[in-house]
Amino acid sequence: MDGPVEVESSEDFAAIPDAFQRLWTPHRMVYIQGGEQPHIDECPFCRAPSLSDEQGLIVARGTHAYVLLNLFPYNSGHLLVCPYRHVATYDLATPEEVEEIGTLTQTAMRVLQAVSRCDGFNIGMNQGRVAGAGVAGHLHQHIVPRWMSDSNFFPIIARTKALPQLLGEVRAEIQAAWPVAGAPGQ
Repeated sequence: MDGPVEVESSEDFAAIPDAFQRLWTPHRMVYIQGGEQPHIDECPFCRAPSLSDEQGLIVARGTHAYVLLNLFPYNSGHLLVCPYRHVATYDLATPEEVEEIGTLTQTAMRVLQAVSRCDGFNIGMNQGRVAGAGVAGHLHQHIVPRWMSDSNFFPIIARTKALPQLLGEVRAEIQAAWPVAGAPGQ
């Protein structure tokens, strides 16, 4: 290339500035280009158990519920516990589903503490779209590991979340550390 390089000013681009900075994550294109995105009317939590553990980001399967990584995590290791049955709210879950969701949540906490040495957790359910549920039709509980050092300027000032590991790597670590069913501490 001969001559000076011309740099195009972003002021000429067709866009309306907003308060968000972009942290580009091209590794997520595999979900779009690979046909991994479910149809808008298809429940991702009903679909996930029909996939391989790697494809569904599943780390553990129980009798009535299962555990998977959140596709759009707040922190590395952000897990979801879902009943297999398509039920919208906690009050509609069977006693067996409630018990297994609780047991899987406890196990997930132990595994995350061992694997990631987290300092605490945010655990909760958003019931209904008005309460913030992204997938309001299928009950799911969030388990978000937290560290004393995870508060930094990125999410506060830059409105950007940096995640240090790819989802597949996190899933493999958590699944490898998950205890065998019936083992002590399960």
